[in-house]
Amino acid sequence: MVIYSVFVVNKAGSLIYHNDHSSSRPEVEKTFGFPLELTLKLQDERLLVIFGQRDGIRVGHTLLAINGEDVSGTKLGADNERNVMDVLNDPSNYPISIKFGRPKLSSNERIMLASMFHSLFAIGSQLSPEPHSSGIEVLETDAFKLHCFQTQTGIKFIVLTDPRQGGVEAILHRLHELYADYALKNSFYALDMPIRCELFDTSLQAVLEQAEKSGVYSGV
Repeated sequence: MVIYSVFVVNKAGSLIYHNDHSSSRPEVEKTFGFPLELTLKLQDERLLVIFGQRDGIRVGHTLLAINGEDVSGTKLGADNERNVMDVLNDPSNYPISIKFGRPKLSSNERIMLASMFHSLFAIGSQLSPEPHSSGIEVLETDAFKLHCFQTQTGIKFIVLTDPRQGGVEAILHRLHELYADYALKNSFYALDMPIRCELFDTSLQAVLEQAEKSGVYSGV
């Protein structure tokens, strides 16, 4: 079982904590002939696959390397002098080996996505046909589940896991306990501000590791 990441969002929708617990991101390397069968687009300084997914290469994957040389944005190699698209559009460079994978989120992207989920959570509550909806608790895809627990004070604890991971509700409530014990009771912590506490970090790590090893978390 895998727990991918943890986010804590304050009542205003600002990201105040994140932990990338599992940095494992599947990568796919394949040799292509000319012309390239995938459509790429530059987005946020990354070349992304937008059409033609195949053989484990998915829409949204980032171009990571060409013939073993790392790609940085649109530049190739350690000297960053060669343009990736020029290389891909030159028939003499084929056959060519290209590596793709999921991009690692930047700090700005995490902040933006946390704010977007905060808004989506509010929309979900407003769309509820019944009053006093708890909002979005689980979003499920074929690759992961997003679990959310909102406290009475509006703090949201979000955990992304493998779809088979069990005991996530207990993990969320334990995170709330750790937040109360190590953040709120810390005289140097300002409410709703970023959490920077070593005890919180180490305790959270222990909870996530226990849950991954057993496949289910039943409490500490």
